[in-house]
Amino acid sequence: MAEHLNANAVSPREENSSVSAVSPQEYNSVSAISYREEEQHYDTISTRKKRERRQTRRRTIIAIVYAFLFLMPTVLTFTNSFMTASEINANYGAIFASNNSGGKVFVSQTVNLKFIPDMVTFSQYATVLFKSPEYLIKFWNSVIYVVPIVIFQLFVASLASYGFARYRGKVKELIFFAYIILVLMPYQVTLVPNYLVSSGLGIVGTRWAIWLPGIFSPFAVYMLTKYMRRIPYSLYEAASIDGAGEWQIFSQICMPLCRGGLASIAILIFIDYWNMVEQPLILLDNEEMYPLSVFLSRINTGEISLAFAVAVIYMILPMLFFLYGEDYLVEGILYQGGIKE
Repeated sequence: MAEHLNANAVSPREENSSVSAVSPQEYNSVSAISYREEEQHYDTISTRKKRERRQTRRRTIIAIVYAFLFLMPTVLTFTNSFMTASEINANYGAIFASNNSGGKVFVSQTVNLKFIPDMVTFSQYATVLFKSPEYLIKFWNSVIYVVPIVIFQLFVASLASYGFARYRGKVKELIFFAYIILVLMPYQVTLVPNYLVSSGLGIVGTRWAIWLPGIFSPFAVYMLTKYMRRIPYSLYEAASIDGAGEWQIFSQICMPLCRGGLASIAILIFIDYWNMVEQPLILLDNEEMYPLSVFLSRINTGEISLAFAVAVIYMILPMLFFLYGEDYLVEGILYQGGIKE
């Protein structure tokens, strides 16, 4: 009996070999299925990559079109600044023409926009830089107005924003809410109150009428407060435990962390006040004190030939300022500053 069982028993090796044995037909079918699955997988990846490349090309073309539309006025201004006065008057003189009563004439003809001048000349720049110093005087008037506003507005905003971010309370929140309301108001709404206050202080017609409203503008306070409130409050507590005073916390901890925010706000303030027009027209009564932005907004027929050269000179400083601080501007906008506590 035992011999019969031993004779019919199958060894583990034989059992495994019988189970693992696969016929050639079955092996070929399994290989074909896996090959098809792998081929479909690669086809899916290839289709996805082609779709992504098409989307990338489409987005690139759209970006180039938008970039051309946005840069076209700048390029047109730069190239036209090398045209002769007669060519500029022939191309754009109809836009600035006026009738006998001083009113504007309806432009019935198509304006000729030319990017390439017929003859390149530097006569406009020579006139602006050497023969007509009043344009350079207005340029330096713009610098004199804007630079102090940027510096002192950041100084005032740093102190005020530190107070709003460091200490909380119902009174401070109410005052900060008033800042938000003032930021939302357009400047034309606050222009009359600014004129009345300046008139009461006796500074209408002086540079202080431009400086003071700009220095105490609520824009920088609002932006810098939101920036400072993202700094972890534990840093202030740790510095206080280590014995640091308020001025040390402000100057050695808060300000270094807000460097990107200060730079980005400075760029925005500079561009805003560099292009101001209403403030000088209302608060100043002497045209010699006007900034260059007022001249560009009041171009007449006799100054068309110089307008392009003056516009190029006017764009140089803000463009350099923006290109130099572009990284700071992006950092200030995208800054997260840690966990808000």
